[in-house]
Amino acid sequence: MTTHAIELAVDVRGLRKRYGDVTAVDGLDLGIRRGEVFGLLGPNGAGKSTTVEILQGNRERDGGEVSVLGSDPARGTRAWRSRVGIVWQDEPAPAELTVRETVRHFARYYPRPRHPEEVIRLVGLEARANSRIKALSGGQRRRLDVALGVIGDPELLLLDEPTTGFDPAARRQFWDLIRLLADEGTTILLTTHYLEEAEALADRLAVVARGRVVAVGRPGELRERYGTEATVRWAERDGSPRTELTDTPTRTIAGLLNRFDGEIPGLTVTRPTLEDVYLRLTGQEAAR
Repeated sequence: MTTHAIELAVDVRGLRKRYGDVTAVDGLDLGIRRGEVFGLLGPNGAGKSTTVEILQGNRERDGGEVSVLGSDPARGTRAWRSRVGIVWQDEPAPAELTVRETVRHFARYYPRPRHPEEVIRLVGLEARANSRIKALSGGQRRRLDVALGVIGDPELLLLDEPTTGFDPAARRQFWDLIRLLADEGTTILLTTHYLEEAEALADRLAVVARGRVVAVGRPGELRERYGTEATVRWAERDGSPRTELTDTPTRTIAGLLNRFDGEIPGLTVTRPTLEDVYLRLTGQEAAR
């Protein structure tokens, strides 16, 4: 094994998967370093969930090479599976059990689980620990899904749209949990439609479109590399608004300073956002 492979928790080369006549994943390449939080972005149908399923060993691939924690998921052993946690978009759980009973039950599947009470606290379900699952709200059920994903203290945590159904406060609490796990050395792969969430949590991002990775890098790098022009806005002396799109906003502002001989009325400079870059890379820019 090369030094490069040892440094990668996930190493994917030329991954392919078809469903009948539909190509879900079309030669996807992906490398996730150990200990990083990696975000996977893309529209519905881009191949994100299929990729996560293949990485977890729950779906067979049609082609390509895949290594997760040094093993091929298609031949993953029970010991290997205990090192990988996952939170699906819709995780089934026994409705008649309480939160505490469920977390304790799932803890028994792992050789070195986190303490159930600690996990219940981490996901913010202390007040509902004795409630039956069928009595939980949608957001509380989602918190339980996250608890079951981290109870085994995984080396790699796969999160497929984990904060769907969360209110803003619950989403921020989940972000704190992800940062805590990352600080402890857990490698995390996150798929999400919330670009604010991806930018807040991910060390690096990959944008997937039509089954392929079309861009990868840190959020700031993606904005600089693929962002469109900056938008400079100001007001003329008569109060009329002006807007200019430019690759050189500093030069534009210097010219305005000469014209106005001082303060520029209503001056704002807007840089491309991650959303702008995402829409451009996935071919949805015109639909905005």
